[in-house]
Amino acid sequence: MRNEKVDAFLASHGFNVLEFEEGSTATAPMAANQLGVKIDQIAKSILLKGKDGKSYLAVIPGAQKLSSSKIKAATGTKCSMMNGDEAFAATGYHPGGVCPFLAENIIILIDQSLKELGDIYPAAGTSSTAVKMDFDSLVRITGGTPCDVIAK
Repeated sequence: MRNEKVDAFLASHGFNVLEFEEGSTATAPMAANQLGVKIDQIAKSILLKGKDGKSYLAVIPGAQKLSSSKIKAATGTKCSMMNGDEAFAATGYHPGGVCPFLAENIIILIDQSLKELGDIYPAAGTSSTAVKMDFDSLVRITGGTPCDVIAK
């Protein structure tokens, strides 16, 4: 299954959506296996709700974890992860397909370590799709802010 709005958005920027068996790319390790790439090349999206009432989406390498203190430094507020229902309500994407494309009223934070990985693969709106791009393209088409938000 594909997300037609995300497909059209990505096509308008010159990107082609890759499609796999339903649910086969729902996690970073699963997606890396399907694509034959390193887990960190999967640009996973994590939705957060801030104490300030704002929603944030952090895009980080697939094998990495967020740093709470770095998220607080980047956002200026304490944040917690959204659950699946909250994520769907905020984005229209189900877990496994959450992506930084067409995210309305959500502040996008893109971990700068993704730049070192060359080709990266964010989800494309479903748990069976991904799109190949580089860091600069991801920042450009999402309007995201490069920052340091992963635990080291």
